[in-house]
Amino acid sequence: MKILMVCLGNICRSPLAEGIVRQLASARNADWEIASAGTGNWHVGQPADRRSIAVARSYGYDISRQRAKHFNAGMLEEYDHILVMDRQNLKDVLKLSGNNEQRKKVRLFLTGDLEVTDPYYDDQLFDPVFLTIEERAKDLIKELSQKI
Repeated sequence: MKILMVCLGNICRSPLAEGIVRQLASARNADWEIASAGTGNWHVGQPADRRSIAVARSYGYDISRQRAKHFNAGMLEEYDHILVMDRQNLKDVLKLSGNNEQRKKVRLFLTGDLEVTDPYYDDQLFDPVFLTIEERAKDLIKELSQKI
């Protein structure tokens, strides 16, 4: 199974989701490919935001080796599940989809039409955003494990 996490710049939220889901899936011996990308291309090749790296590290996750990638239409074919952090990311990704099969792969990371807050402009948000992502990641692992 191939899972892609998507946010705006691929330096705050989606790298956290990638790192958390990858580590949790690995702990369950799930042979999944987990990646992340951003709908914007400003940070391509750069590491995650230092604050995301720090908060992840404080909870036992290492995302320091991840590098930002730009989301492209080919990813709609490459991945089985594309999980986006907010409704704008959802619109941007769906705009690139070419058919219903691709559109079915795309959904919000959180359930119930909820969005993951972008912590970029507020240092105080990194910890609660991390905890939100980790909580959902645990449920996501269980949910996707049942689909295999």
